Amino acid sequence: MNGKYRSQNWFGKTGKDGFIYRAWMKNQGIPTHEFDGRPVIGICNTWSELTPCNAHFRELAESVKHGVYEAGGFPVEFPVMSLGETLIKPTAMLYRNLASMDVEESIRANPVDGVVLLCGCDKTTPSLVMGACSVNIPTIVVSGGPMLTGKFQGKDIGTSDVWRFNDAVRSGAMDQDQLVMAEASMCRSRGHCAVMGTASTMASMVESLGLSLPHNAAIPAADARRKVLAHLSGIRAVELVRNQVNISDILTKEAFENAIIINAAIGGSTNFIIHLLAIAGRIGVDLSLDDFDRLSRNVPLIANLQPSGKYFMEDLYYAGGIPSVMRELDSFLHKDCITVNGKTIGENFQKEECYNRQVIATVNQPFNELSGVAVIKGNLCENGAVIKPSAASSHLLQHTGKAVVFEDIEDYKARIDDPNLDVDENSILVLKNVGPKGYPGMPEVGNMGIPTKLLAKGVTDMVRISDGRMSGTGFGTVVLHVSPEAALGGNFAVVQNGDLISLDVPGRSITLHVSEEELKERKKRWKPRIKNYDRGYVHLYQTHVEQAHLGADLDFLKGSSGSEVTRDSH
Repeated sequence: MNGKYRSQNWFGKTGKDGFIYRAWMKNQGIPTHEFDGRPVIGICNTWSELTPCNAHFRELAESVKHGVYEAGGFPVEFPVMSLGETLIKPTAMLYRNLASMDVEESIRANPVDGVVLLCGCDKTTPSLVMGACSVNIPTIVVSGGPMLTGKFQGKDIGTSDVWRFNDAVRSGAMDQDQLVMAEASMCRSRGHCAVMGTASTMASMVESLGLSLPHNAAIPAADARRKVLAHLSGIRAVELVRNQVNISDILTKEAFENAIIINAAIGGSTNFIIHLLAIAGRIGVDLSLDDFDRLSRNVPLIANLQPSGKYFMEDLYYAGGIPSVMRELDSFLHKDCITVNGKTIGENFQKEECYNRQVIATVNQPFNELSGVAVIKGNLCENGAVIKPSAASSHLLQHTGKAVVFEDIEDYKARIDDPNLDVDENSILVLKNVGPKGYPGMPEVGNMGIPTKLLAKGVTDMVRISDGRMSGTGFGTVVLHVSPEAALGGNFAVVQNGDLISLDVPGRSITLHVSEEELKERKKRWKPRIKNYDRGYVHLYQTHVEQAHLGADLDFLKGSSGSEVTRDSH
């Protein structure tokens, strides 16, 4: 390597090569002394007007640059693929792995010594972290922050209310004009979802892992302190490079365990599981679905946040944020884990206080005794499935009912509101072929709507099972991520209408009451229903995606390939 830093393999060269690297950069008005061997900090930006959650990131990037310059670094901002959860079809999850490849190759191919990841919307955080893990250079994350709490008809609202509004419209309790008024009242500032949905869960995840500065997760996007955090993160990015602290130094097995414990205590999204497994696979940490249940089982829910509770991310920040939650979990956590600010996680939270016990409860008097995550296994999901007990109905956590089966999403849409659908409140809704391969990308359709005929009777929850995912803003007694998925022809693929299924969340089991002999006969007659794509990224994804219990990453992306460029072209 030429000089102290990686970037000097570009800017530190003499002759033709150095001339080319520096001369073209100088057309942006960069003076010669910027290339004198100072740390080059890449600002990986997922800004896009098609990603509304991240639409303020150009402004946030400027704050990062101020910090980098202040610390004596050289900031360079670059774009990568942005994934807007609300707009992108068929599902942003399909492109998480593609965006991670964009991040990985953009970092590796360019003269950056460290990177600041600007991410906010659901899939932008895991994709950026996954890509950075594969290169393994100094890394710090700056989240975009939650939007301010929505206000509608005298009530606080957030993304979780979308599902309530939808059921209200379907049942006739709300008309279209009211829905449009609510629509204009919910997203009233910059930022991502205001509840503990997947975006907030991911921001909490990176803070729990030690990849961000304290309070990163909860500072509202509209709060000036979000810019301050971005500025300070720019300073720390330079210091991480100077101290040669790579992302692998932060992401130890103990750090992953801390993140799992904290996620259980805050009622984080079930999507947390699939993303953390993928990140672990990239950095080389041995993590399995069983670890999530083992570490979450005795952790109570102490954050009273929607969709499991009442309050919003804005309230969490004013109450003390994730550091205050960590302090309540002192006896559960690995306090010696190092974080990007140079201190241990224990040092970061030791002086924190809680300012609102309605929002952050204590371990001894929790908001809910039930943990935010449970892993269940049985003959219906040989490799496991997940459920969020804290967002479920207590009377359904142990339940037996007859299956009402939808073979795919089109079948579901065609029949769910049919008045002749053979279903009652004790039935169990089963949706197949919405897993990673079956519906490429594994969409958030697992929290199926209640049949209209039951909504009219006042039914608000049912047991629902699928090989797909659920929005982190969703709620209900919903079993997700069934593995192996139906597209692979396992037991889940051959569930039929009328089959008895027993769910026992306390016992961590789910049972399909069909004999092994009958299941074998059904599998002989089974034919796949999925569409196979023969070109482009979707073909690549369908061919190489792993199952949900492994993180749904592409099999050839596992592990880190390092920061060495493929070939020096000059």
